[in-house]
Amino acid sequence: MVTLVVATTCDPASINPAKALLAMPGWQPGPTLEGGIRSFKNGGSLRLLEQEKFIIEEDDLDLRWEAATGETVVEVIFLSRHAAVSNRPALTIHPIGVPHLKDGDVLPQGGKPGWAAPPCPRMGPWLLLLKKIAESHNLLPEFEITLEATHHGPVTTKPTMFIEIGSTEDYWGRQDAARVVAQLVWEGLGLGEGAAIGTWSSATEKKKVLLGIGGGHYVPRHMDIIMKDGTWVGHLISGYSLPMEDPGQLKEKTTTDSIGGTWKQAIKVAFDATKAAFPGGEILAHLDHKSFKGWQKNAITDFLGQQGIKVGKPADFH
Repeated sequence: MVTLVVATTCDPASINPAKALLAMPGWQPGPTLEGGIRSFKNGGSLRLLEQEKFIIEEDDLDLRWEAATGETVVEVIFLSRHAAVSNRPALTIHPIGVPHLKDGDVLPQGGKPGWAAPPCPRMGPWLLLLKKIAESHNLLPEFEITLEATHHGPVTTKPTMFIEIGSTEDYWGRQDAARVVAQLVWEGLGLGEGAAIGTWSSATEKKKVLLGIGGGHYVPRHMDIIMKDGTWVGHLISGYSLPMEDPGQLKEKTTTDSIGGTWKQAIKVAFDATKAAFPGGEILAHLDHKSFKGWQKNAITDFLGQQGIKVGKPADFH
């Protein structure tokens, strides 16, 4: 049962945290995967892969590792850079997938149409840990600590998350940010002095898992709840991943079935992947109400009801 941490040599925001992680005690060289992907082993449960291609270009690394080694992969953590128009320095965590795309659509950043990886259950607890570690390294308030909505590839089948340093070249190479990310992985996986953080168990007392629906890329309404309550986090489907065709003059007569677009597919795929990542969990959809027009909110609420997906208010996640 191993955790794969994946880095690429072509991105300083990826390879620098990997190097900082490899500077920690206990590493040994591991096997090389086809395509020249090097690996390093630490104890019985941590494996670090170093690839040459862009981070989103190597699909199925979890299955390829299992086939090559016979070890069972339980989660995949990718280290990467984050680019944003704002240029704001940021440390981000997010699930991956393109659940709204359909066959024939262009895949701007990898993945496959109508797919989302199971979201890594550590995301919510690690976001709080990331904030704490960043603070101890004096990176706050310079760096924003935030989740991002579900987006891009590569294809994986095991619970997955990205940890990113942003948002411009000046910050991608920052060694202090790289050390923070390395410490997050080290402490979060329980390789430091404490126990691992964010390990999901169906026996856990807090069973509620937030499935975010709507809002912008940095999911502010969902973030409010997660930062306050340390809630378990599933997929976060922003407005741009919920294509809904405006029914125009027919709004009064619209039904869930009459509104075109792949929004229903996106919700269903995201829910199913979240459910798979949190066996025994209670998945609650949390809507960013203000981000939707009335007809959109009604259609989404109706569809969630049809699917048997419960809707949670902020107070329900305490």
